[in-house]
Amino acid sequence: MALEVYLIFNGNCREAIEFYAKVFETEKPYIQTYGEAYQDNSEFNMPEEAKNLIMHANLNVRGSRLMFSDTFPGNPYTIGNNITVAFIDDDLNFMKRAFEMLKEGGKVEMELQETFWSKAYGSLTDKFGVNWQFNHESKEQ
Repeated sequence: MALEVYLIFNGNCREAIEFYAKVFETEKPYIQTYGEAYQDNSEFNMPEEAKNLIMHANLNVRGSRLMFSDTFPGNPYTIGNNITVAFIDDDLNFMKRAFEMLKEGGKVEMELQETFWSKAYGSLTDKFGVNWQFNHESKEQ
């Protein structure tokens, strides 16, 4: 399907999205906050300062999807490490194989697993220091 850029911000993601939407004359961006995403999860104790931060947003920029989020409070944020390559695909077996190969010699942040938004999501930094996110996206979505 696609390799896409995922930009991570430190609390100013909404401002960045609105700016890029204006620059690239896009439709209104899709935005979901951490508070909206986890509102039904009583087991997850979300800090109050995280509720209005952006968990996920995307813009369609002339046929390419540009994705965004704020880093979760307490997670490290370093300019230069705030860009990941997002591998989005509908072939779950291909994703699993690629994820397994990329994690050799690298560091897994989140194993490839089912989440509330995807049949398979995972993130890692490969042996070359490249940050990757894997997300299964079926053609029906």
